Amino acid sequence: MHEIAVSFGSRHALTGMTLEIAQGEVFGLLGHNGAGKTTTVNVLTTLLAPTAGTALVNGFDVVAQAQEVRRSIGYLPENVQFYDHLTVRENLRFFGKLSGLRKPDGRITEVLDFLDFGGMEDRRVGGFSKGMRQRIGIAQAVLHEPTVLFLDEPTSGLDPEGVRALRDTIARLNSEFGMTIFMNTHLLSEVTKTCTSIGILRNGGLVHTDSMSGTLNTFSSEDSLEDVYFQLESVPVR
Repeated sequence: MHEIAVSFGSRHALTGMTLEIAQGEVFGLLGHNGAGKTTTVNVLTTLLAPTAGTALVNGFDVVAQAQEVRRSIGYLPENVQFYDHLTVRENLRFFGKLSGLRKPDGRITEVLDFLDFGGMEDRRVGGFSKGMRQRIGIAQAVLHEPTVLFLDEPTSGLDPEGVRALRDTIARLNSEFGMTIFMNTHLLSEVTKTCTSIGILRNGGLVHTDSMSGTLNTFSSEDSLEDVYFQLESVPVR
């Protein structure tokens, strides 16, 4: 993305953001609530047209080639919505067909087995815990085998066991399938354990972007990523 700006009337959600993420990265976008993280994801997933600037995902323009972008990405929103009266299989079959899968049932079984959720296909989704719904959400996001997966605050509302399971899933999707993963979060601990590169967003602009190792080397005098984060809070927005 290059010089992406998003404005809502007089409010500027993004102020000329430029960012490049390499294929195969697990990228974490950090920032306080209201920094512009979800707006960034909405632009890259074609849910929101930028006011100015250009953005490419998998080589496709998010405005001019929105359909091509959607076919090549998966997206897990912060609050996953399903039809509670339907079973896991019925929900995933519906989303699979929306993604262009003509006969999704075989793929549904394959994905649920990968997520250690096999045997749950015929249970109704209503009453499932947040962690269980999150796992189904990841299943619907990767059914069509996207090359890039977007996760919006993926650990929100999860208990420690759910957070660990999600972390393991992200690592496996990246290592076994080479999937590029873009996640935004405000949990520094998860970024440290999960991501290979990071960006720090403040007031709609990037104040830092680098590999995780490069970040920790640059700020070697700091004891933790949390210390780095708060030090960068005083850096001018680019």
